[in-house]
Amino acid sequence: MQTIAVIGYGAVASYVRMAATSSRFRVAAVIGRPGRENAARAVFGEVPFLAEVSRLPVGLDVVVDCAGHAGLRDHGAGVLRRGLPLVTVSIGALADDGLRAELAEAARAGGSRLHLASGAIGALDALSAASAGRLEEVRYTGRKPPSGWAGSPAEKRLDLRNLSEPAVHFDGSARDCALTYPKNANVAASVALAGLGFDRTGARLIADPTTTRNTHEISARGDFGELNFTIAGKGMPDNPKSSALTAMSVVRTILNREERIVFG
Repeated sequence: MQTIAVIGYGAVASYVRMAATSSRFRVAAVIGRPGRENAARAVFGEVPFLAEVSRLPVGLDVVVDCAGHAGLRDHGAGVLRRGLPLVTVSIGALADDGLRAELAEAARAGGSRLHLASGAIGALDALSAASAGRLEEVRYTGRKPPSGWAGSPAEKRLDLRNLSEPAVHFDGSARDCALTYPKNANVAASVALAGLGFDRTGARLIADPTTTRNTHEISARGDFGELNFTIAGKGMPDNPKSSALTAMSVVRTILNREERIVFG
């Protein structure tokens, strides 16, 4: 049985904790901001709460980041330097070239690896394979109901409460998308890293009052042919802004570490 530590205590972390009760791993520690012990205890019970990576127990197999961009920035390099594999869904944070370089150097120094969970999107395997040839164009489109963009820069660009038809509130590069929408654009970053990179990948974000799902679309063309992929994902029951598939992808990444036959 694998022994893991989790960074964060939100909806995705809660799903990982529930999966641990019936899967082949157990949670030995939770990492979070100082003073947040009660929030972590509400999710993980009596699992030890740590504010510093340096206090992680020995014998861990992997650390899982479910805390968002800030969690990866605060703790990612420390985990990797300790020689521990790190799984993250905070892929949008890698639009920061400085952070990406820091994490890569920490992984080299520790002889470890940063694993990017596929999160809320599919077809990344096909896109990554296509990037071994010549890719001409890759575009990501994210579509959510107006309430799904609450708390994001979309609030300053659209009247989200009174939309009567779909409206675009961002159209630019995947880098700008990931940096401008840190809580909403991890998928754009995943598409960028799998294909043409942050600056050559197009991204568009849409508030759509006609839908109740979070829809992600990838279109690409190149030497391989053409690709069009769409997934209409459900949110998590206790936090509709978090994708259920994101949480599932974290659990699958953990389980795959012990499988002898895996995809990818």
